[in-house]
Parts: sequence; C-alpha cells; structure tokens
Amino acid sequence: RRSGQYTMNHDHSKKIPDGASFDRSGSQDSLDELSMDDYWKELENIHETRGNNHEERVALVVKEPDEGELEEEWLKEAGLSNLFGESSGDSLESMVFLSTLTRTQKAAVEKRVETVTQTMRKRNKQHQIPDVRDIFRLQNDSKGKVCDGSEPSTVRTSENKNETHDGTKGPKFSLGTDQQRSLLEDMPSSDTDINLEISFAEQAANLKDSSVGKMHKGGGGDTLLPNFRLPKDKTGTTKIGDLAPQDMKKVYSLALIELTALYDILGTEFKQQKAVKIKTKDSGLFGVPLSLLLEQDQKKVPGTKIPLIFQKLIAQIEETTLETEGLLRIPGVATRVKGLCQELEAKFYEGTFNWENVKQHDAASLLKLFIRELPQPLLTVEYLKAFQDVQNLPTRKQQLQALNLLVILLPEANRDTLKVLLEFLQRVIDHRDKNKMTLKNVAMVMAPNLFTFHGFGSKTIEQSEFVMAAGTANVMRFMIQYQKLLWTIPKFIVNQVRKQNTESQKKEKKDKAVKKLLKKMAYDREKHEKQEKTPNDTDVPQGVIRVQAPHLSKVSMAIQLTEELKAGDIVARFLSQKSGNVQTLKKEEVFLYEIGGNIGERCLDDDTYMKDLYQLNPNAEWVIKPKQS
Repeated sequence: RRSGQYTMNHDHSKKIPDGASFDRSGSQDSLDELSMDDYWKELENIHETRGNNHEERVALVVKEPDEGELEEEWLKEAGLSNLFGESSGDSLESMVFLSTLTRTQKAAVEKRVETVTQTMRKRNKQHQIPDVRDIFRLQNDSKGKVCDGSEPSTVRTSENKNETHDGTKGPKFSLGTDQQRSLLEDMPSSDTDINLEISFAEQAANLKDSSVGKMHKGGGGDTLLPNFRLPKDKTGTTKIGDLAPQDMKKVYSLALIELTALYDILGTEFKQQKAVKIKTKDSGLFGVPLSLLLEQDQKKVPGTKIPLIFQKLIAQIEETTLETEGLLRIPGVATRVKGLCQELEAKFYEGTFNWENVKQHDAASLLKLFIRELPQPLLTVEYLKAFQDVQNLPTRKQQLQALNLLVILLPEANRDTLKVLLEFLQRVIDHRDKNKMTLKNVAMVMAPNLFTFHGFGSKTIEQSEFVMAAGTANVMRFMIQYQKLLWTIPKFIVNQVRKQNTESQKKEKKDKAVKKLLKKMAYDREKHEKQEKTPNDTDVPQGVIRVQAPHLSKVSMAIQLTEELKAGDIVARFLSQKSGNVQTLKKEEVFLYEIGGNIGERCLDDDTYMKDLYQLNPNAEWVIKPKQS
C-alpha cells in the first residue's frame, strides 16, 4: 500500500485523516491509483481556492431533527400529512392514494405513521390520533387480508388482474400484488435489463426471499460498468418532462415512498436532511440560490431553465476544443480565476465581459466553482446524503434504481442543471482518446465538487468524505454513464398514477351524481348528455381513434389502430399532408400526446404502440402539438 504518497503537501495535509482513510480495499471498485490521485488533487485545489477566496463563506447548518420530526416531514412530503394531526379526518384523497400502493410501499408508510403516532401520544397532543392499522383497514377489508408491515415477505394482497375496486372491468394496471410475484417469475430478464414494470422495492424483497437471488455486492475488481438497458415498453417510455404538473406531483410522492421502501428492504437508513435557513446573496452569479438565479435569468431570457452563466461557461469550454489534454483535471491559475470571478460578477449581465481573455482551464475551474459555491448543494441538502448512500446498496442494479428515484425527487431547477452538466461531461469523455479523460477520471475530478459540500463543514463529515472518496466517485460514474436511464419515470409509478386518477374520477362521478339528484335536474341533463354523445359514438367506430392536430394543416384525422401502428407513424402521416398556408413544423418539433382518461397529459415517444396504449387508456383524447419547453 502506498498510502504515504497520498498525504497532501501545504498546510492542508492536516485536514486529511490518517492513512487508514485511503485503504481502498473496501471500496466498491478498485479504482486505479492514478485516478484516486486525481480525487485528492482536486480536493487540494478546492481547499486552495477556498483559502484564497471566500473566508466570509457562511457554513450551512444541517439541523438535527427531534424525535418523530423526520417521519412527520416525510409524510408531508409524500402528501400524506392528513393521516395524522388536526386534519386527520379529511383523508379520503389519501385513502385513494394508499389503495394504489404496493405492499412494500404500504409497509414504509405504516412504519412512519407508527413513529409519528407514538411521538404524538408522548407529546400528549389532543388531536385524534389514528391507529396505524385503521388507516390501512379500509383497503384491507375489501381484500380480506391484513397488510402487516412486520411480515413483508409472507403477506400478499390478492387482486383480480382486470377488476377495479367496485368489481367493474377496467384497464390492467400491474401493482405490488400477487400478480407482481408471477410477473417477476415469468419475465425472462437478464442481469442487465432494468425492469420498470414492477416496483423496485418489490423486486428487492423477492430477491431477498428467493434462495436463488442471493444478494451479492455489486463491486468486484472490474472497472467496467454493466451495459444496463431498458427493455422496450409497448405503451411507450415516459421521460421526466413528459407528464403534466398535476401528475408529476403524484409521481414525486410515489418516488419518495418507493425509495424509502427500497432503502427499508435493503437495510439502509433513508434520512432527509434539513437545512437551517441562512442568509444568502440575493443577486449576482456565484453563491446565489439556483431558483433565484433562474428568476433573474428569466427576465433576460424568458423560459430559460438553466442558469445563463452555467450555459455560457460550458459553451466557452467547448468553443476551444474538447480534445485538450487534462480538461477538467488541470486547474486554472487560482489568482486569475478569482479575478475572473469578480469581473464576471460586475460585467456578465451588462454584456461587457470579454470572454476572449478566458483560458479554457480557467473556464473549467469557474464551472466547478459555480457548482461548489451554490448556497445549497446541486444534489440538495435533503438528498445529498441519500445520493452518497447509494454506494452502500448491495447490487449495481439497485444502485441504479435508487439513483433513478433520487433524480425524480430533485427540484426541477436542480434536475435540469444536473442534466446539462452530465451531458457535457459525457461529451468530454467522448474525446478521451485525445484529452485522456476517461469516465473514471472525470468522475474522480467531479465527485469532490458535487459531494464535498462546504456547508457540511463539520470535521466529522469532512473526514467521512475521505473514507467515502471512492464511493462518491462511483456514484458520479453511475450518474454520467447511465444518465439516459435516470431521466425515465418507471412504468409501475406511471401505472400507479393512472390508477389514482381512475379512482379519483370514480369518486368525483359519485359526488356529481348525488348533486344531480339534489338539483332534481338529472333527467334533463342525462337527455342532454345522451344527445351530445350519440353523434360522436357513430363518428368513431371501434378500433379507430380520432387524432386532433390544431397546429397542422390537416386539423383532424380518424386513424385505424393496427398491431404495429406507432405514435411516430401517426405524426408522420399528419406531417405528410402539407398545405401552403400553415407554418411548417419539423418532425422533431411536434409530438403525439395522450390527454385525459386516466392520465393528465403525457407526451408519447415515437415507438409507442398505439393499440396497446389505447387498451390501457381507452378514454383518452389524442392531440398532436409542439412540446412545451
């Protein structure tokens, strides 16, 4: 072991714990020594700039929560705060939500409700405190089984595949029930296929239960990452950004519960951190909260989703050439970077800053400085620790699943900025033959910038950072390597959203029916509705859908569904009907949308098989339109 060679020179060396921290044998991949050197070197550069730069930096304080506070916060985040406290009576909406959860998700909710309930009893609050079993009794009664979180492996809830709660036939939604178990067994899946149809936590629980699927460490000596892929989904892959905001809210709640359930099953603690509010700059470029920066930038460039300075620094690095050896690894000159930083603050928005003076390595240093100087980490205070803990999960596939859920949980501004960063890093790696920056090198250099956050300035965190060096670098590698997979919304979550929407609509229909009777206008209305419906039904025969395209010259078309017809074919058919007076939209500018029925709105990928999707959502409307940015 050459641990002696890792001690840092200058006075920063005292920040590094003894050689033990560099014992890399426990790390997930034995990353070669050169690239580990890159990590320590980068950390040293960071300390140096910090020394020169911002003595006045306010450290972010992470608050230690009181007993039960974490769980209470978690239930709020998951949209389930009305299960306890003053509003606990008003939980019908939550009941609909809970009825769509898988057994592992239910167990995760039960566990948190139990803690909050006990804490409230201790505090002797006067609210009505529901018993955790009562909360789930509503659904369990209807299924004739009790969902007891203490025996996740033996309890199964049975549900007829095609029957909805009131016994009527409805579209199929696969959830965490018996059919998931059989689906899991039927599925010929390879180790590199990422199954998005079945809850990740359910998969982990089944893997634990089965004697075959012994949990194995995802590491080993290999440094090549598996070539994970998503098997084709006939009803279309849903990406972040494809759904309407009201459905994304539901996706967020489900992703939080699913991630917690996954960590519970795998025995890793999932704790959201909470930051104490600190005074931050309210204008400028560096050290300004991301949301504020975007507000500022949107006044200049309406609709921009990425900070302008961030975009400009990337463009500046790319303008020279991505073939420069040691790009991102070799730092700019510290004093020059500091000067540029001050000059940018003064002149960037006025447009008087002279970019010709900026050397490429300086621009790369400024980009990293920008990320580090954010008052809260790009991966957020709430989830930074959860991102770090991904390295502790048993298999690579589970690490990828957890990262997928974490990306969904990030606020939009953080997620969009992270996406642009990862895409840029991939472009740097694409030129590795010339610039000598492999995936591993880039991950090593970038990990300290995303994971060693100045705000958590306590010594213990700093030391544990060193111990986790190889681990966070691995998480960084994963994020770069699998970025295309990470921006996908798992199908089982989209199906849960569809199911929630269907249940809510049923509830609304019942409410409406009652109101109709009360108004004694039922008869007239029904007659009116019948008249309205009749022409439409004859208009569209069975197996045909009516597609609207208000932006195109051909405004509407009846389309016969066939086994092979895809969304892209329908868009192409509309675009081939050209006429002179309408602005011509290109193929990549317009998309087919599924609107209404059991989803708010969903942008379809070109490979969506329309007949399969129609069976999943027969009441949807189909519209071709440009994608909202």
